[in-house]
Amino acid sequence: MDLVTLLEKTVSSDNNELETAQKFLEQASLQDLPELMKQLSDVLKHPGHSTVARMQAGLQLKNFLYSKDNAIKLQHQQRWLSYPEDVRMYIKKNIFETLGTEQTRPGSAAQCVAYVACTELPQGQWLDLIAKLTENVTKADSTEMMKESTLETIGYICQDIEPEILQTQSNEILTAIVHGMKKDEPSNHVRLAATNALLNSLEFTKANFEKETERHFIMQVVCEATQSTDVQVKVSALQCLVKIMSLYYQYMEHYMGPALFAITMESMKSPVEEVALQGIEFWSNVCDEEVDLAIEASEAAEQGRPPERTSRFYAKGALQYLIPILTQTLTRQEDFDDDDDWNPCKAAGVCLMLMATCCEDDMVPFVLPFVKDNIKGSDWKYRDAAVMAFGSILEGPDPTNMKTIVEQAMPMLIELLKDPSVVVRDTTAWTIGRVCELLPEAAVNENFLSPLLQALIEGLKSEPRVAANVCWAFSSLAEAAYESIELQEDQTEPDSYCLSSAFELIVTKLLETTDRPDGSQHNLRSAAYEALMEMVKNSPKDCYVTVQKTTMVILQRLEGVLRMEGHIQSNVDRVQYNDLQSLLCATLQSVLRKVTPEDAPQISDPIMTALLQMFSTSSGKSGGVQEDALLAVSTLVEVLGENFKKYMEAFKPFLSIALKNVAEYQVCLAAVGLTGDICRALGKDVLLYCDELMTMLLENLGNDGVHRSVKPQILFVFGDVALAIGPEFKKYLDVVLGTLQQASQAQVEKSDYDMIDYLNDLREGCLEAYTGIVQGLKGDGEHPNADVSLVQPHINHMLSFVEHVFLDEDHTDSNIAASCGLIGDLVTCFGASMLPFVEKETITNLLTEGRRSKIGKTKTLSTWTTKEIRKLKNVS
Repeated sequence: MDLVTLLEKTVSSDNNELETAQKFLEQASLQDLPELMKQLSDVLKHPGHSTVARMQAGLQLKNFLYSKDNAIKLQHQQRWLSYPEDVRMYIKKNIFETLGTEQTRPGSAAQCVAYVACTELPQGQWLDLIAKLTENVTKADSTEMMKESTLETIGYICQDIEPEILQTQSNEILTAIVHGMKKDEPSNHVRLAATNALLNSLEFTKANFEKETERHFIMQVVCEATQSTDVQVKVSALQCLVKIMSLYYQYMEHYMGPALFAITMESMKSPVEEVALQGIEFWSNVCDEEVDLAIEASEAAEQGRPPERTSRFYAKGALQYLIPILTQTLTRQEDFDDDDDWNPCKAAGVCLMLMATCCEDDMVPFVLPFVKDNIKGSDWKYRDAAVMAFGSILEGPDPTNMKTIVEQAMPMLIELLKDPSVVVRDTTAWTIGRVCELLPEAAVNENFLSPLLQALIEGLKSEPRVAANVCWAFSSLAEAAYESIELQEDQTEPDSYCLSSAFELIVTKLLETTDRPDGSQHNLRSAAYEALMEMVKNSPKDCYVTVQKTTMVILQRLEGVLRMEGHIQSNVDRVQYNDLQSLLCATLQSVLRKVTPEDAPQISDPIMTALLQMFSTSSGKSGGVQEDALLAVSTLVEVLGENFKKYMEAFKPFLSIALKNVAEYQVCLAAVGLTGDICRALGKDVLLYCDELMTMLLENLGNDGVHRSVKPQILFVFGDVALAIGPEFKKYLDVVLGTLQQASQAQVEKSDYDMIDYLNDLREGCLEAYTGIVQGLKGDGEHPNADVSLVQPHINHMLSFVEHVFLDEDHTDSNIAASCGLIGDLVTCFGASMLPFVEKETITNLLTEGRRSKIGKTKTLSTWTTKEIRKLKNVS
């Protein structure tokens, strides 16, 4: 059977034929993949073969060249580059010559060419490709299909490749794209492919945007494309404008008045959702940019320098035109709106919130008249739009002014929680939640608190979407009530607060809500548990009895859930069961933190028994549940302190499993953090388990498969272990100091912000580990323990590292704090011998920066260290 026939059978409805074809292709790929790829490219290129055969050849070829999984994609790319030059040239010639010959949309050749290009161009290969693609589009005799598939190829390449690789060829790319976008291009298919390609290429056309004539030409072509009668072309061109506004804001002044303002206003009013969405998105982006520019301007003013870029205040200037369109768009709700559907109504709400943040007080006079005119309207859509508009402007304007406005509105909002429309009640609950979060004084005002609580408690019985927002309102209200109490100097928590009288009822109703049969809808169960956690966390002393009762209720529920383990039938049940366990663990943490040290030992046995049972069941092996259970154990360690040691033998096997679970790094990370907590709680009693724990921690550090976020935390734990076991740590000293020296030399790519954060975390981990080791070996006595001298040969490296961290302009305040702490500990340990090390200008500058810090911990540590150095100087 020839390859063409086999490919046709890969879409056969006969299972036997289908299986035979798939097996043959699998076998052929294992025997000689380069040869198979050559044959597939022959089938793809040949216009005489059936459409099905060509499509399937293209699909098979694509699968050998590309994968959505990054690791597999990299393997495919390396495999391709390992093929002989003649094989690659043969396949490239075929797939390139296929462009414009396929009868289906989208064709396969465009993707095949793009995948090879994204592999070869970064290696300095296939360098004439872009020129050849440009020629395909611009030569006079190019067919519609040729231009379309070539522009699709350019779009795919631009989408997947690193921008800097194509920067030198941006002129050629733009020539092809602009040629296809011109308004006299008769084919909308070609215009769409060209506009999509421009959208993907905007990152690396910076040099073109910097040149006025080229910028004018690009903007003209894009603006013309927004006037296309074809909706897809229009939407794609508007997407280009949205992205251009983010990337090239500083060049937009010339176009805003004559073109962009009118184009985007018209789009916002469009009855076509996709068009309206892009118009709104444009102004959301303007607000985003102008908020960033305001922050930049404020930072520049603080530093006494002019800002690099300045705001043109487009949003403020357009308020009077934008607000009526946005508020009108808010009335375009559907009766049965799907939460997941993004539509102009939702986009308008987000845009109003961004505008309020950006334009602040200027926003209020344009929105309030709409609210007043419609909040009591007969049409629910207008009532809902009025409440949404009001809720959207709560953050941004001056809170003092807004407080008065909100207080006037509270009776109306409380009334609207009983509105006949579920949509209005939902939006009102959300708005009240925002009031509680952003303007808490208006929410806990004694004039409204009682009717508000009554309405919210009643709201918990509403439809899940409303009740979930009510839960969020309770979360914010609990925090607002707690923080409104001024504590006396000797108090750690208030005796009572404004929710005390209703506290038990609210907690009871929230517990009832977590049990609602429709609790899985709109995340209601999760929202109710979170509200419960906030209520407990923000509870005063006179609510402690209710907290005790809640602890027992949560424990009983956890025990009850664990008994259900054997009765789970389906995957859906398993997911819900796991989610419930996670929620109960999180709630358990919240209540445990409120339990007094006297009460904790009385309830710890049943709690630990339940948690151990969770670890041993099959669901306990699932990552999310395991992580939440570890965090619950961590809280138990926190409240029990050294009393936790009685559980260590039973718990140690599960801690080991979690530390070795490198595949689910959140679990491993939680286990590492818990190991540190256990060291701090048990002190010297942890020595019994140290050999095993240290072995696993060191193995994880050396394992490339461990997620990078885990490694800095392991270094912190070395410090915890040293502090816990003191001089006994010396048996681990050489290997740990060697590891720290290696970690302290790590370097990262400075263009990657995530990697800079990782490096700073790693360095802080090293500094804290050194500090823990010095303090641990020094001991608690009045005079340093003799074992601390083991650190002396490493002082030079430690302080060179401190200087290196300080001289890196990307260092953090936490790095400075940890550095100051380490210097101070070394000075108190080794006395006058430290003076030559610390009298360097770098160390002096580091301490000065620390003393000027706005963070209390950094300021305290640097001041203490400076005083210790001064003492030494005075003595010597």
